[in-house]
Parts: sequence; C-alpha cells; structure tokens
Amino acid sequence: MSAETPRGDVVDGDVADGDAVVPGDVVVAADGDEAGAAESRATAAATGPVAWWDRVRGWPWWVHVLLVWAASRLFVAAAFVWTATVQQENLWTGANPSYQEFVGLFYDAGWYRQIAEGGYPAELPRDAQGLVQQNQWAFFPLYPMLVRALMTLTGGSWVVLAPTVALLLGGAAMLVVHEAVRHGAPRAVAARPGLPLATVALVCAFPTAAVLQVAYTESAALLLIAASLLLLVRRQYAWAALVVVALGFTRAVALPMAAVVVVHAGVRWWRARRGEDTFGRRDGAGLAALAAAAGVSGVAWPAICGWVTGVPDGYLQTQAAWRGVREVVPFSGWTYVPQFWLQEWGTPAMVAGFALVAAVLLVPAAWRLGPELHAWSAAYVVYILAVIEPGSSLARFLLLAFPLGAVTAGVVPRPPWARRLWFGAVLVLMLGLQVLWVRQMWEFNPHGDWPP
Repeated sequence: MSAETPRGDVVDGDVADGDAVVPGDVVVAADGDEAGAAESRATAAATGPVAWWDRVRGWPWWVHVLLVWAASRLFVAAAFVWTATVQQENLWTGANPSYQEFVGLFYDAGWYRQIAEGGYPAELPRDAQGLVQQNQWAFFPLYPMLVRALMTLTGGSWVVLAPTVALLLGGAAMLVVHEAVRHGAPRAVAARPGLPLATVALVCAFPTAAVLQVAYTESAALLLIAASLLLLVRRQYAWAALVVVALGFTRAVALPMAAVVVVHAGVRWWRARRGEDTFGRRDGAGLAALAAAAGVSGVAWPAICGWVTGVPDGYLQTQAAWRGVREVVPFSGWTYVPQFWLQEWGTPAMVAGFALVAAVLLVPAAWRLGPELHAWSAAYVVYILAVIEPGSSLARFLLLAFPLGAVTAGVVPRPPWARRLWFGAVLVLMLGLQVLWVRQMWEFNPHGDWPP
C-alpha cells in the first residue's frame, strides 16, 4: 500500500523499518483491509498459541478507537463522581449531585437546557441602563434542538439525554478524527506509525476533553470539524458543504474553515501547474461553493438573531454581556486580560504563550501534516485569539484544534523507545491535568466562580 493508505495503526510502537512489535504496539488494518491481520493470525497459529495481545492487535481499527474512547470516558466519569462528592448546593442542584445532574446541568449546560425546553427569546433582555444581558442567543441551536427532538420522541429528560447524546457524538468524533489524520496527514503517518490512534488517545486525554461527555456542544463541533476536513481531503465538496453549514449552527467556528478551503484550493492549483494533480473548472466551482458555504455559515446565526430580535447586532451585544469590557474588537482582550490575571507578569506570560503556540505550529511534525489539517490548526488558533476575551474557557476552546494532537504525538518519530517514552509521558501528564481541570474548574463555588 502507498503512504496515502497506511496498512497498520500503532499507538506507541512501530511496524516499520524492521522494528519488532511489542506490547503497547496496537496494529489495526485500515479501510476494512484484514489481510495483514489474517496473515498475522495464520503465522501465530503455525508457531504456537495466539497470545491475547496478538488477538487484540488483529481487531479492526474502529474497535481500537472505541476502546480508547470508552477507557478515557470511564476515567473522566470517575473524576466527575469524585468531584461531585464535594460539590456544595448551588444554582442548579443540591449538594452532592448525581453524575447525570453534574454533567447535565452545570454552567453552559443550563443555557442549552433552556433552549431545548423553551427556545430563544423574541426580545433581548436588557438592564435598567439598556444594556443587553446574558441570554440564550449566545448559544447555537443544533445540539440542544437535537436533544429536544430525542426528548419528544422518547419522553426522556434533559439530564439523561443531553450527556448521553454528547457522549455518543464524542465517540463518533473520535472515529472521524482517526480517519482525518490517516487520510489528511500521510507524511506524518509514514514518519510516525500509529499516528491516527495516538492522536485519538491524546485528544481523549486533553485536559479539557472531559467536556466531551457533558451537555456542551464540543462533541458535536469536533465531529463536524473533523468530518469537514476529512471530506475536503477526499474532495467530496458537496458533502463537505452540508457539514460546514451544520457546523455554523453548532459553534461559532465556521469562518476559519473558509480559510482551509482556500488553502486546499491553492495547493491543488499549484500541484496541477506542476503536473502533480488536476484542477478543472468543476473543481474550482465546487471549492468556490464550499468556501461560500463556510462564509455564509459563519454569519448565519448572528444574522438570524438580528432578524428575530429586530436588533441587527444583537448577537454581538449578547456576546458582549459575557465580557469584562463591553466591546467586541478583534484581539482587544489581550491588551487588558493578561494584566488582570497576572498583573506585571501578564505581558511576559502572554508573549511566552504566543511563542509556544507558534512553535507548535512550526515544528517539523506540524509541517508533516497535510495542508488542510495544518491550515485548520493555524486558522482556528488565530481566529479564537481574535474573537475571544481570554479567560478560563480558553483551554476548552483549544480542544477543537485536534490536529495539534497529531503534532504532539509526532514530535519524536524515532527511535521507537524514545517515541514510546515521549508518548507515555505526555499521556500521563494530560490525564493528570484532566483530573485537575474537573476538580478545579467543574466544581462550582456558590460564592462566585469562573466558568470552565
């Protein structure tokens, strides 16, 4: 097989360059190709009893992905249950809430529940000075309306269905993330065998990945982003347009996808000029339509908010209600928020943070990604830096830059022992930070707290 369709999938081992497969090296036949697994089983049968690890290695790739997902969710569920035992009475529940209440009602989940049960207000709420107050229009409708439909069909409650839907969408997202990396980063996969599954593992272990099983939109957004990139790489532009439109009603992240489409078109055109690809009028028209869909999707929800409420910039005024300074100006939050948090250390910390992000986007492992995955990481990071007021939710927003997980896993491609050591160390560190995030950020202090 070519590098475009690598045969094996390894979490932290290797099946290339003559390296032996050892425990911890999970091999998965890709695209339903069971030839390698069958050959391995036949060889083992001829030489002796098949070890349990050999049988596990022979399972399909999607089974391995779902096993990693299930193990990570049980780990996070334990952290939530432990944290719930110390939760005081609060705005949403009594003291020591159940797991389902804890992940289904707290923080933004309460807003999504209001949308599912009552929709959006026709008028924007205002205070005595006429300033728009926090309201449902800040939150996008696809996820809560999906849960609402299931509530109507099944008679189930929000507390049960909302976290369950997020959990299922998160599992689907991991499957698509695996395939997006496998198809979208062939050079990176060739340099670091097993990169797709390693990426899934690091995304699952990311410090804020606990949000993928709570009543938030991150699971749906991650699924749609990964699907958009996969379809773009596969040049299925019509399907990609449908997914991008859905993304525009899930999170405010459709606009950077337009930049990815432009990069993809530019790469195809350049390769066509060099005789390495084709780029006809039909391709150009399809990509132009896809870029337009991403642009329209990025502004559709604010436009709908303005139309329904009669306030053209009602969405921006609603977003401003959550900001320390009621002004939505690109990058402006970075001029005062770091100083608020860190005083005189604010500027040095901000510069160091920007330098770290730039380094992650510029290391060789990042350039080995395909242009679409690399472009999404850069465009999305720049976008959130421009539009958010930096605060306690920034780490949660970074979860959607999932190709950076592939970069992290691919930083040390050789030798195998160093790759395994690096991967294991990063995985353990992230899991520890994930528990810390649940314990410190998800537990609500009734006397005042920052949102996760």
